[in-house]
Amino acid sequence: MQVRIFLFLVGFGMAIIGFSYIITYLNLLTIGYNFFEYVNFIIRRIECLNAVIGIILILISIYKKGEQDELYI
Repeated sequence: MQVRIFLFLVGFGMAIIGFSYIITYLNLLTIGYNFFEYVNFIIRRIECLNAVIGIILILISIYKKGEQDELYI
């Protein structure tokens, strides 16, 4: 149970960091980038990939099978 909570919290933190960078990089649209150039830029940035990794960790922590004697509340 603690592993699932830890994975969820780490995933949540990584998703927040990644999405904050994605929102910050929206300023590129105001200086002349079009949407496709923006998406191409976002895909290639390591710090923006934290959002994808965070979402994957959250999904793993939610849908991972629990142990047999685990108490479900």
